[in-house]
Amino acid sequence: MKELPKIGIGVIVIKGNKVLLGRRLNAHGEGTWSFPGGHLEFNEQLEDCAKRETLEETDIKIKNVEFATITNDIFKKEGKHYITIYMRSEYDSGELKIKEPDKFQEINWFTWNNLPSPLFLPVQNLLKQGYNPFK
Repeated sequence: MKELPKIGIGVIVIKGNKVLLGRRLNAHGEGTWSFPGGHLEFNEQLEDCAKRETLEETDIKIKNVEFATITNDIFKKEGKHYITIYMRSEYDSGELKIKEPDKFQEINWFTWNNLPSPLFLPVQNLLKQGYNPFK
């Protein structure tokens, strides 16, 4: 059977003039910075997935969740292929903490013009599109 791309959700969480990123651990792209997110589950709405993944990973709630864009992400070295659906959202409530220490080694807020590096491949592809969540 032919392998198909997987569907990933990247959640761009905005608080003031900053976005939330975490340094990945124990997964493809280890050591790179990415938005909260994960896999879209069967029969799950995009907005619900974004809220669930953000809460599971960071213990914060988000609001005003909307579709942002998609990227086509081919990880040649790892032999993985993802379509990443980006959802833009705003911080709602909760205190930021790493709830899944097996997935992120650190998380923090960054200004869009001063993102940390190295960035996860899907985030690099997002920037190549010229996407800016503040426009």
